[in-house]
Amino acid sequence: MEYADLVAVYEALDSTSKRLEKTEILAELLRKTPAAEMERVVLLLEGRVYPAGDDRELGVAKQLMQRAIATASGMSPSKVESEWKKTGDLGEVAENFAKKKRQQTLSQQELSVKKVFDNLQKLAGMEGQGSVERKMQLLSELLISASPKEARYITRTTLQQLRIGLGAGTMRDAIALAFFEKEITDIASKKEIQEIVQEGYDLSNDFALVAAAAKKGRKGLAEIELRISIPIKVMLAIKAETVEAALEKTGKPAEAEFKFDGFRVQIHKDGDIVNVFTRRLDNVTQQFPEIVHHTREFVKAKSCILDAEAVGINPKTKKYVAFQDISQRIKRKYDIARLAKELPVEVNVFDCLSYNKKSYVKEPFKKRRAVIEKIIPSKKGKILPARRIVSSDPGEIEDFFKLAKQSGTEGLVIKNREAPYKPGARVGHMIKYKRTLENLDLVIVGAEWGEGKRSEWMSSFTVACRDGKKYVELGKVGTGIKEKEKEGLSFKELTEMLTPLVTKDKGKEVELKPKVIVEVAYEEIQKSQTYSSKYALRFPRVLRLRDDKSLSDVSSIHLVEQIYQEQR
Repeated sequence: MEYADLVAVYEALDSTSKRLEKTEILAELLRKTPAAEMERVVLLLEGRVYPAGDDRELGVAKQLMQRAIATASGMSPSKVESEWKKTGDLGEVAENFAKKKRQQTLSQQELSVKKVFDNLQKLAGMEGQGSVERKMQLLSELLISASPKEARYITRTTLQQLRIGLGAGTMRDAIALAFFEKEITDIASKKEIQEIVQEGYDLSNDFALVAAAAKKGRKGLAEIELRISIPIKVMLAIKAETVEAALEKTGKPAEAEFKFDGFRVQIHKDGDIVNVFTRRLDNVTQQFPEIVHHTREFVKAKSCILDAEAVGINPKTKKYVAFQDISQRIKRKYDIARLAKELPVEVNVFDCLSYNKKSYVKEPFKKRRAVIEKIIPSKKGKILPARRIVSSDPGEIEDFFKLAKQSGTEGLVIKNREAPYKPGARVGHMIKYKRTLENLDLVIVGAEWGEGKRSEWMSSFTVACRDGKKYVELGKVGTGIKEKEKEGLSFKELTEMLTPLVTKDKGKEVELKPKVIVEVAYEEIQKSQTYSSKYALRFPRVLRLRDDKSLSDVSSIHLVEQIYQEQR
């Protein structure tokens, strides 16, 4: 298949915001794609060349991409950088330069999907002396042969910034339409087919595999199974303000478990082979040798997939520490042994997806919990089943909540004991109960210009609280702000308000005169050395503009400290 054919699909997808049109465009492409090309095509549609859970990275920074564009086009690196600062999109820069490139070669040829895919895959793992030049050669080889549009999408794919508005739901529906169109006769049959495709994706987290299987019909999809060492998306909880509201959703009796202030891990064990993945499906096995050791040493199963929370432990006091204290370990590549000793984690297991090669995702939670009790011993400070009670009494669960808070956890997760595991879904049968923290009124003191479609807008905003007569930073926020003005406070509206307030311009970052106040919600306040307040907001989101308030109404650092102490 020619790469130009795939680029035409990129363009068609980018030109419409209508999901049905995107679905039909994709379905037509999938029907035409040979089985041998399916993996390449689907992965490239997702803007990647390795499936989720594969920890190989292309390792191409924007600076290296700029050099490759300069080499391929014959332009100077400074000219490329200048154009990038204007557009905010290196893909657009590559396209524009390809239109007027000076360098041509006699060997220039049509690019195939295989050629683009193979060259990009070769980028991963290139390290050591000469690796930068080898990467430059592979990228330049593609860009020299590329048409302007092809250059745009090669650049964006390399930088993992494809941005064609392709969501998981659209891909699922396209696979259903492409290979089961004759079976879809009404809304009910359409929903049934989509659910079958979704189930295949839930078990594999790999649309390339699902599309290849769907090409063989229902039989092919039925053969998809959970695979050890291939992570899947985790099930997510919703919030409730009271225990009574949680029990209305879960039913009675419900299971209430401690909710830990750590990070989600999915542990895959197959004999002595153990792999550890984060909620984002990043492989962090090397960063957490103690999790590997505890799993090998204590988990009584030949193979299993466990859903758990890794919680930081103070090695001296043996008390839980905040997520912020151990977050540095997630991406650390060096001094791992030292950090494992200084910042160890305890693994609290709360679900089991597979046991001895049998999938448990469709089994009721009480059966999955029984497996946990069977195979996970209680090894405090190392690995243990999540602490829980089973109750129908709101008062008893409220007392358990108080115990959870006293133990240094965030609160509770309350679960329906009859419910299956739903990978990737935010379900109504698993409820977070933490109690709502007071919202903060914060002033915007900085921002970053966006990229691509947002290049004309500020899209990441630094917010601050009052500390006497000055303002101290609490973090960055972009969540809660809308693309379209009619949907609420928009990036465009905020940018227009903030542009006259710019006091210093540092490339894509700007400092702002404190004036614009926003109400910000968050899940937790954490200690942090990153920001001048020495605190940071976890999962902040803008609720609304507070143009009814003055700078004297901005939340104080004393309030931030008070909330921090109360939540602990």
